[in-house]
Amino acid sequence: MKGSNIHEIPELHGRTGVFADRRDAGRVLAGMLDAYEGSGALVLAIPSGGVPVGLEIARTLHLELDVAVVSKILFPWTTEAGFGAVAFDGTVWIDPERTVGMTEAMIEQQVQEARAKVTRRMRLLRGQRPLPQLHGRTVILVDDGLASGSTMRVALMAVKRLQPGAVIVAVPTGHARTVVALAREADALYCANIRSGPQFAVAEAYRMWYDEDEGEVARMLAAFRPDEG
Repeated sequence: MKGSNIHEIPELHGRTGVFADRRDAGRVLAGMLDAYEGSGALVLAIPSGGVPVGLEIARTLHLELDVAVVSKILFPWTTEAGFGAVAFDGTVWIDPERTVGMTEAMIEQQVQEARAKVTRRMRLLRGQRPLPQLHGRTVILVDDGLASGSTMRVALMAVKRLQPGAVIVAVPTGHARTVVALAREADALYCANIRSGPQFAVAEAYRMWYDEDEGEVARMLAAFRPDEG
């Protein structure tokens, strides 16, 4: 794969159905990231789907786990597709090519809805806990896949503002175009299963795929850090 900071598993390139589920994908990624074992790096998982992936990475490599809460900015006529994202610190990224035909009022309304979702998720998943100190520290940003990459992009923007020592992106699967674009923004990008083509779905990399319930994600996090749960 083009890009000296992009790491993949060549035998998984272009394939579908390569992971049993998100936890299995996390274990595969942990194998790719074994150089960070016990390094003091922080695993920041993007809820909801990135949490079980990040949990397996953190558990296997004996690293601290936390969450980078972000939300896609959805088009008003769908609950799936979006045109940007909002991060935990209020950072907003909008893809101007996807807002053609939308009024400023429509865009602002959708941004505010995304902000409200981030606020609600922050309360549910973080409570009053402050974000761990990131300055000078290696951060491993994790999600369950990269399609358009809007949520990972805004998470990268927000984390980089906190001046970490290095930012690593780690995802089980991703579209080649998005992988190359985001690798330019990270110190390294690990993607086990890189695919391309006009039709791409993160779910196709998994043999078992379902939406992660936010309540269950909160319980996962509390179980991983029982002293803070």
